[in-house]
Amino acid sequence: MASNSSSGGSNSVFIDMQKALKGVDYPADKQTLVETARSNGASEDVMSALDALPDQQFQTPAEVSKAVGQEEG
Repeated sequence: MASNSSSGGSNSVFIDMQKALKGVDYPADKQTLVETARSNGASEDVMSALDALPDQQFQTPAEVSKAVGQEEG
């Protein structure tokens, strides 16, 4: 199955982010998320989104996605 990335730009960032954060043990702080994403070869878009996150503990992957969605505002 092919995905149509032209219609959902932000969705592809969320998908890439979940891949980049594979292996994170929650709760996790921003630094842990950034370091894990970097070691997993995250794209520049994902790294930029993570860098924009507030310095706090994130309890779940959904919480990270929600915070990233708010940053795009």
